[in-house]
Amino acid sequence: MWYVILGKDAPDSLEKRLAARPAHLQRLQALSEEGRLLLAGPLPAVDAEDPGPAGYLGSVVVAEFDSLEAARAWAEEDPYLREGVFRSLEVHPFRRVLP
Repeated sequence: MWYVILGKDAPDSLEKRLAARPAHLQRLQALSEEGRLLLAGPLPAVDAEDPGPAGYLGSVVVAEFDSLEAARAWAEEDPYLREGVFRSLEVHPFRRVLP
């Protein structure tokens, strides 16, 4: 089943985000190579492709896992959570309709 993972950034966490980004992307790449990643990306704090110093509000991942517990376990190991980028993390079942 698909699950949406929503991480919300802590205030002033842009430097931490940039430092943890390579490890974060490596985990997403592994999901993609397994064919389990539908989409992933950050939520810019301003209406711009590159928000610059405004940073990000969080990140969204939609990926396939065997269970809600497996999705939560994967999310809880994210470098952004471990390094203090995320102040909160939500994991919810996601029903893909389109495309």
